[in-house]
Amino acid sequence: MDSYRTIAGPAEGLVTEKRSKFLAFALPVRSAEEVKQHVSAFQKKYYDARHVCYAYMLGAERTEYRVNDNGEPSGTAGRPILGQINAAGLTDVLVIVVRYFGGILLGTGGLVVAYKQAAAEAIAAAEVVERTVDAEIAIHFEYPFMNDVMRVVKEMSPEVLSTAYDNDCMMRLRIRAGLMEQLRGRLEKVESLRVDD
Repeated sequence: MDSYRTIAGPAEGLVTEKRSKFLAFALPVRSAEEVKQHVSAFQKKYYDARHVCYAYMLGAERTEYRVNDNGEPSGTAGRPILGQINAAGLTDVLVIVVRYFGGILLGTGGLVVAYKQAAAEAIAAAEVVERTVDAEIAIHFEYPFMNDVMRVVKEMSPEVLSTAYDNDCMMRLRIRAGLMEQLRGRLEKVESLRVDD
């Protein structure tokens, strides 16, 4: 698996259930630290809301995740939100649902449905994009072999991150993880070239 699905930018959804309002926000994120910052900002902004619940999924392997019910009965908010992230097959995404209580109790079943619908609305409003899992490589070679290196770069189209031309030349390249072995194999055939791991 060298690609994954995420969202291009923030999106919102809204569900009203028996006068309770569920404001949902889907946000692209890269780390647990970023999640903390967003959650903290939403808790400050919606300080008057009854609950600020969330779930997130991180990493191409989709193994790092967390749910938070923020005072709702256990399993009625965070899990249904995560369920919608999983149903869409997304990662590197945070979905926050802010609940304003409308005075009528919804019961656990009603809460699960409302949080699930709100999360689904925000995700449906988001632009889903496919991203590749990339790998980087640093190579060093003598200047006379520049044309050989550039031929490989032109044919395989890795992203050139940096270059340095001295007595010895250095290049940092990034390519889709699934193509790294092929790129490395072709570069290692170039005379004088060495790879830094």
